[in-house]
This record gives sequence, C-alpha cells and structure tokens, in this order.
Amino acid sequence: MNADQRRSTRIDDDGQVELLHSDITERIIGAFYSVYNQLGCGFLERVYENALAVELSEMGLRVVCQMPLTVWFKGHIVGEYVADIVVENAVLVELKACEALTVEHEAQLVNYLKATSFEVGLLLNFGRKPEVRRRVYSNRRKGSQSWLSAGQ
Repeated sequence: MNADQRRSTRIDDDGQVELLHSDITERIIGAFYSVYNQLGCGFLERVYENALAVELSEMGLRVVCQMPLTVWFKGHIVGEYVADIVVENAVLVELKACEALTVEHEAQLVNYLKATSFEVGLLLNFGRKPEVRRRVYSNRRKGSQSWLSAGQ
C-alpha cells in the first residue's frame, strides 16, 4: 500500500478498511457494468458517456459531463482538460473505448487528479474486456499548489 492509499483509507468500527469515496465509486462501477452488459463493446466513447450519465442519474447521483478543468501557473492559464464525467463533485471518471488500457491512459487520469482538487478517479474501459482502474492522488500530496482549478 503506497502513501496515497494509506491516506485515502480508514478502518471503520468493525475493523474493515474503508476507501475514500468508496460508496460513490462502488455505485459508479456497478453502473459501468450495467451499461457494458447492455451495450457491449464497439460504440464510440461518447455513447458510453451518455449511457453512463443516464444510468448514474437514474441512481440519484449528481453527474456533470464534459467538465472543463483549468491548469494555472503563476496566474496564467497554461492548459485545459475536459473530464468525461464528474460524479457527486467528488469522483472524476475518465472513459475509454479501446482494446486495452495503457499506462498513458492511467497517466492522463493521474494528471487530471493532480490538476484539480479531486482526489479519486476511475478509469473505465468499454473494450472487448471491461476494465476498471481506481486511482487516488491526495490533496495533501498536492500541497499548496496554486494551479488547482476545476470548472473555471
């Protein structure tokens, strides 16, 4: 277990490990498999994004699609990203519809987490074989970086 994982977990009263935002991520993963089981693979990423947004909304979760993420440096905008989905203003979801996830896909998610105040991200692939990766990047690890911004 790395330092971020230790900081993003806690032990509950029953001695069970509890992950940061696990209640939300478990529901997102359930919705992902529901969409995957109904649509299968082969559609464009945007189709899966729309279907997952519908599924999550029907579960009563707040969903924002295509959320702009701005990176600042010394008072200047130096980059912009667009998150596929943000759920409950707590979990950033990056979707893929490719053969298999790569280290570049994981790096993209980690950079989104680094550039925002979000600490938990899910990387979901609607490929031939469904894939789920959960990443955490603690705000404590980010320190007092002034370039953090979401939705600006």
